[in-house]
Amino acid sequence: MPILERNDKGAVAHLHMNAPDSLNALSEEMLSALQGEFDALMDDTSIRAVILSGAGKAFCAGHHLKQMTAGRQAEDGGAAYFKDLLNRCKTMMLSIQALPQPVIAKVHGIATAAGCQLVATCDLAIAAEDTRFGVNGVNIGLFCSTPMVALTRNIARKQAFEMLTTGKFINAARAEHLGLINRSVPANQLDAETEELAGVLVDKLGSAVKIGKRAFYEQLQMPVDQAYDYTSDVIVENLLHRDTIEGIAAFIDKRTPDWSQ
Repeated sequence: MPILERNDKGAVAHLHMNAPDSLNALSEEMLSALQGEFDALMDDTSIRAVILSGAGKAFCAGHHLKQMTAGRQAEDGGAAYFKDLLNRCKTMMLSIQALPQPVIAKVHGIATAAGCQLVATCDLAIAAEDTRFGVNGVNIGLFCSTPMVALTRNIARKQAFEMLTTGKFINAARAEHLGLINRSVPANQLDAETEELAGVLVDKLGSAVKIGKRAFYEQLQMPVDQAYDYTSDVIVENLLHRDTIEGIAAFIDKRTPDWSQ
């Protein structure tokens, strides 16, 4: 079986991490497989939304510690190996937010360390009520410095610092309250809730979502006045699209828009 399965249902691409024995750890092979699929999706206009899930008991348990331990055998103690691994992980995470399609994390079991980072990086996340989230590296003497980047861009500073320094898990209800996930649902409703959200996204004008997603992440890094200047240019670009013109006209005329995409 492949380590990452892709199954397209209409305009939704389902990416299913399939390494249950390692709790879908972000091994070298998993990182490569995810990167390959995200690269393929970048120009795939037939896909409007992506759902990312994991097989077995967990969504993702973070980096593959056994592989990382083996990497220490190099003369430099593994420094070059670790740097390369983390650069590959960074590239994969950034690819998620660079995609034109919204990516939904469908989370169950546990999402720890870089697995929690993966949830925080996805554009949207729905979790089963019994899911636990943590950045637990501090418990083994390894502070979750790279997961911290995504986590602190999702939740409040003091809450993130508490998670990072205590290594304690939070439950799905707490994750929802903090803003790490959009909502938690009973486990038997996880599939349906995620599919419903993806269906809502698929019905939107793809070019508008693409423009908006890019602008969403760009403006977050800017001072407020610069963000307004930038997004004003973005909305002008959007207004000039043929399908946007048609969408506005259809709204005024109280009819269904005739979109080309």
